[in-house]
Amino acid sequence: MASSKSSSVNEGALFVDSSAATVCAAVVQAATVFYNTPATLDKAERLLGEAASSGAQLVVFPEAFIGGYPRGSTFGVSIGNRTPQGDEDLRKYYASAINVPGPEVERLAEMAEKFKVYLVMGVVERDGNTLYSTVLFFDSLGSYLGKHRKIMPTALERIIWGYGDGSTIPVFDTPIGKIGAVISRENRMPLLRTAMYAQGLTFVANLLASSVPAPSRIMSFFSVAFKPIASGIEICCAPTAASVQLIPTAASVQLIPTAASVQLIPTANVWRDVGKEYMTHTALEGGCFVLSANQFCQRRDYPPPPEYVFSGIEEDLKPDSVVCAGGSVIISPLGVVLAGPSYDEEVVLSANLDLREIARAKIDFDVVGNHARPEVLSLIVRDHPVRSVSFASKSTRPQSPPKWQVPPYPYKV
Repeated sequence: MASSKSSSVNEGALFVDSSAATVCAAVVQAATVFYNTPATLDKAERLLGEAASSGAQLVVFPEAFIGGYPRGSTFGVSIGNRTPQGDEDLRKYYASAINVPGPEVERLAEMAEKFKVYLVMGVVERDGNTLYSTVLFFDSLGSYLGKHRKIMPTALERIIWGYGDGSTIPVFDTPIGKIGAVISRENRMPLLRTAMYAQGLTFVANLLASSVPAPSRIMSFFSVAFKPIASGIEICCAPTAASVQLIPTAASVQLIPTAASVQLIPTANVWRDVGKEYMTHTALEGGCFVLSANQFCQRRDYPPPPEYVFSGIEEDLKPDSVVCAGGSVIISPLGVVLAGPSYDEEVVLSANLDLREIARAKIDFDVVGNHARPEVLSLIVRDHPVRSVSFASKSTRPQSPPKWQVPPYPYKV
C-alpha cells in the first residue's frame, strides 16, 4: 500500500470560491499492474480514495498509468528488422490500452464523482490501430472534460505511440483553477510551454513514467526516470516515462535521460536532481503550480522473464531492484518545493496550494503578458484536428488545405 505524505490537509469540495486562498492537490507515485488493466483500475481507485481521504481536491497520476509504460522493452525492433516475439509483445501491449470514450473512461469518471475530486490520469489510448500516450481530465461531478495526447513521443516510444496534434493541448477552466498537462519531455518544448501559458494555466500536471534511480543508488544502477512539466496554466500536471543513461564526460559522469525530462548531474560529489530543476523553471517561467507525478517501479511490478524482458540488463535485476525511483514533486509559482521529491516508495504526496501566489509571481514576470513582445516575437498554434484522409462528400463546405501545406495541384474553393 502506498504511504501518504501531506504538507497540510484541506477539506475536499466540489466547488471552490475563486477568492478563497487554497486548493489541496495530490500527486500519486505508483506502478501499473502490467498487462492487467482491470487490476490497474482497482489500484487507481484505492489510491484515489487514499488521496481524497487526505483532503485532496485535485489528484494527478503518472504517464501511462492505465495501460503501462513498457520500460526496458524493445519490441524486437532493430533497424531493418523485426522479430515475431516483438510483434507478440506489441499485441499484448495493444490489448492493455483503452478506447476513449470507453468503459474504462466511464469507470474513471465514476471514481472522480465518488471521491469528489478533479482527476488527471495518464493512459495508453487506443484509436483504431494506433496507440497514444494520453492524459484524461475529469471534474469532481464525474464529467469527462477532455484529453491531451503527447505530441512528440521520445526516442523509441515512437515505434509504439502516435503523435498528438494541436487539437489536444487544452487548458480547462474549473472552479479550482485552470488545469492543463504536459507529458514527460514535452516539458522541454518551449513553444508548447508558451501555448499552455497563453491559456492562463493555474496548474500544470506533469505526468511521467521515467526510470529514475534513487540518488543513493545512482552509481550502482543504470536508469533514471523523471517527470515532465506543463506550463501555461495555473496548475500544470505532468506525467513521464523516460529512462536515463550514464554517460562519462571529461572526468565527470552525467545521467542523461533518453525519454524523460530529468537528469542527475554530480556537483561536488552530490547528485543534483536536474528534473526537479526543469520543473522549477516551468513553475517560475509560467507563474503556475507544477504537479509532477512519476511511477515508482520495481522489477517485480513487471511480468517475469521470458514473458517480459528488460533488454540488456535483465540478468542484473532482482525482484526488488528499483527500475524507476519516482521523484514526484509539487512546486509553487515562486519555485518553492511544497511536497517531495520522493525516491524510495509508492506514495501519495499532497500540499495546500495558495492561489494568491500566482499573482505574486506574475507581478515581476508574465511570459505572455507584461513580458511579451508580440510585435517582435509571436507564436501561431494550429489547434485544429489533423486527419490523413478526409472525404469531401461528408463536408458541409469545400475545405481549403492548411496554409502551411502547398497542394500538388491547382485548388479552387
